[in-house]
Amino acid sequence: MRYLLVDRVLDWTANERIRGIKNVAMTEDFLEFHFPGNPVMPGVLTIEALVQLAGWLCAASSDFKGWFLPSSVDNCKFYGLAMPGDQLELTVEAVSYGADKAAFKGVGTVMGKKKAVAQFSGDIVRLDEIGDAQKERRFFKILMRELGL
Repeated sequence: MRYLLVDRVLDWTANERIRGIKNVAMTEDFLEFHFPGNPVMPGVLTIEALVQLAGWLCAASSDFKGWFLPSSVDNCKFYGLAMPGDQLELTVEAVSYGADKAAFKGVGTVMGKKKAVAQFSGDIVRLDEIGDAQKERRFFKILMRELGL
């Protein structure tokens, strides 16, 4: 199963930054076991959401020719966890951005309170080698609410 952890892209600036939202619903399947009777979104999934948002930034910035694949989490700190009903606001900013490598700093907050901060880096790969660029372009338009659905 693929976890899609970005529900909406709020705004983005090519090669610089992107903001998005993950709505944490009580029906998330990972909540069944994390933790029974005290459901919280695993911190590692908050990091994954930030990485996915970096992927969208790379894709949109390259006209859907590139995608970010992480190779390391260089620094990470958790300040709390997101719970069912929370709207996790995600912000990712490029620390360095090249043709084939990138590094980012990401922050996840709930109602203005910091939940996680991470610095991560990796490779920018050709999107057409790992997926369907046209499909991803259309999905990004849905995330941006540009299709008028």
